[in-house]
Amino acid sequence: MNVRVARAAWALGRGVRCRSSASSFLLPPSGAVDVEELLRDATAAEEGPREASVRRLPGQCSVLLFPGQGSQVVGMGRGLLRYPRVRELYAAAHRVLGYDLLELSLHGPQEALDRTVHCQPAVFVASLAAVEKLHHLQPAVIENCVAAAGFSVGEFAALVFAGAMEFCEGLYAVKIRAEAMQEASEAVPSGMLSVVGQPQSKFTFACLEAQEHCRTLGIENPVCEVSSYLFPNCRVISGHLEALQFLQKNSSKYHFRRTKMLPVSGGFHTSLMEPALEPLAQVLKAIDVKKPLVSVHSNVNGSRYMHPEHIRKLLVRQVVSPVKWEQTMHAVYERKKGTEFPRTFEVGPGKQLGTILKSCNLQAWRSYSHVEVQEADEDLH
Repeated sequence: MNVRVARAAWALGRGVRCRSSASSFLLPPSGAVDVEELLRDATAAEEGPREASVRRLPGQCSVLLFPGQGSQVVGMGRGLLRYPRVRELYAAAHRVLGYDLLELSLHGPQEALDRTVHCQPAVFVASLAAVEKLHHLQPAVIENCVAAAGFSVGEFAALVFAGAMEFCEGLYAVKIRAEAMQEASEAVPSGMLSVVGQPQSKFTFACLEAQEHCRTLGIENPVCEVSSYLFPNCRVISGHLEALQFLQKNSSKYHFRRTKMLPVSGGFHTSLMEPALEPLAQVLKAIDVKKPLVSVHSNVNGSRYMHPEHIRKLLVRQVVSPVKWEQTMHAVYERKKGTEFPRTFEVGPGKQLGTILKSCNLQAWRSYSHVEVQEADEDLH
C-alpha cells in the first residue's frame, strides 16, 4: 500500500469527524482531520511518481489484530494518554456515547465496564487509541500494514483503521450494536462456554444432546451452538445456560479436556441475538461506509471485504454467526513455504489474540508484539 494512502487510511481512523447521518447530536472536535483532503492527496500520490510504492519484502509488512469483548480491564487507556490525539478520541467518544468512557475505562468499577453496553465501546476506543500509540512510536508499521482483522466488535475498529468508516460513525454503530445485544441477552438466561477439546472431540454431537436436555426441562427452541472457532480443537459454545451446564457436567463424554464459562452476559454469535439484527442494520444503512484501504478480513468467513455493501451485510450477519477466527488466521498468514511472515501487532487490551495466534501459527507468532494500553512507559521494539 502506498505510504500516503496508509497515512490517509489512519487519518480516517483517528479523524474524529462526525456526520449527521449517524446522529444529529454528534459534533466534530476542534482541529479534526480533513479526511477528504487527505484522500485526494493520497489518490494524487498514487497517480503521480511511484517512488513510495516500491515492493516491500514480506518481513517488512505488518498485520494489525483488534481484540473483542472480554479483553476489557479497569485501567486500560492509562498508558495511552500521553500520545497525540488519544484524549481527543475519548472526548469525541464522550459526545457520541453520552457518558465519560475514559473515566469508566480508567477507574471502573469492573462490573460496570463488563456490561456489554459499556465494554464494546470501551474496547473499540482503546484499540484505536493503541493504534495512535503505535503510529507515534513506529509510523512505519502503519505505513506498511497489509491486513487487519478484529475479533467480533474488534472488526469495527479494524474497519475504522482501514478507512472504511469514520471514527464517530463506527463508534455510534458499536453503541447501537452493544445496546441491542445487551437487550437480547437479558431476554434469555444464556452464556458462553470456552471448550478446549481433542481431535476426537464431538462438538456438534455435544450441542445436539445439550439441546435435547433443554427440551426435557421444558425449554422451547433451545440454543446450543459453536459460536467461535479459536484454534485447532478449541471452540466457544454459546446458548441457554442449562445447555452449557449440561456440557460442563458431561465434558468427559465428549472428550473435552477443559471447559470454562466466560465472563459475558449472553449467548453471543448465535440465533439468540436475532433481536439485535435490525437495529444494527438500520444504523449501518445510515452511515457512510467505504471500501477499506487496507485488507480487512470478515469474522463470518475469513475472507477480505470487497465493497461497502459487503461490509454492511456481513457485519449484521456476524451478530448471529460463529466467529471463524481460526479460519481468518489461516487466510491472513497463508503464504508459500519459506516466505517470511509479517510483523503482527495486537492493538488493544489483553494478549488473547496473540495466544490464539501461537496455537494457530507458531511461525507467524514469532513476529508478534502487543501494544500495551495500561502501562505508561511501555516502548515497542
